[in-house]
Amino acid sequence: MTDYLAEGHNHQSNITTGPWRAPVHNFLAFAEQSFLDEIAIATGKDPVQMRLDLLTQAEKSPVGTVPYKIDRFRNTIELAAKKANWGKAPAGVFQGFSAYFSFNTYVAQVVEVTVEAGQPKIKRVVCAVDCGVVVNPEHARNQIEGGMVDGIGHAMFGQLTFKDGTPEQSNFDTYRIIRMADTPPIEVHFVENELDPTGLGEPTLPPISAALGNAIFRATGIRLRKQPFSQNGIKNA
Repeated sequence: MTDYLAEGHNHQSNITTGPWRAPVHNFLAFAEQSFLDEIAIATGKDPVQMRLDLLTQAEKSPVGTVPYKIDRFRNTIELAAKKANWGKAPAGVFQGFSAYFSFNTYVAQVVEVTVEAGQPKIKRVVCAVDCGVVVNPEHARNQIEGGMVDGIGHAMFGQLTFKDGTPEQSNFDTYRIIRMADTPPIEVHFVENELDPTGLGEPTLPPISAALGNAIFRATGIRLRKQPFSQNGIKNA
């Protein structure tokens, strides 16, 4: 019997909130996939293989029900690892991995970073997606790339603070968003099948922040647990 503890906490605030792309999943994926990376490192396991092993374990000894198909999740992870040449990056290139299921779509991502002038720089993002049959490939790629660019921008720069209940950033001169020069090359690969099409506008955003944070850890040894990274540790890298 494995020990299990789940806790919940409520944060009381008079600041109203609104929806952000991929509601709930946008922060859950970061916590979950960063935590899995920490477990892999602590146990001396490869992060990709550990995820595959967990899927195999869930397939052999299921606990309750899960909303995803294990074989589709496995295929997506394997495709991303293969296309990114996982574990065989050139010297000076550090890879981070993340995989997540949301909006009925399977996503696996590899982010590659280097360190230039003492700061991590994103060199490439490889993304594998199983969204069923791809009806409009060009539009599908746009959705996938847009979700990742949006997620990278918020993970790196999206600092919003309040003073006496009022936002201190009220326009784009004080609220930093991602710019074209910050956008890395992105590769998109689809798991080919003829299944019913599923969501694409949101699923690629949730896991990208964890893939980036995991890559930064390998490059710098600094584990980032708060976003935006530019305000919570990356400057000390």
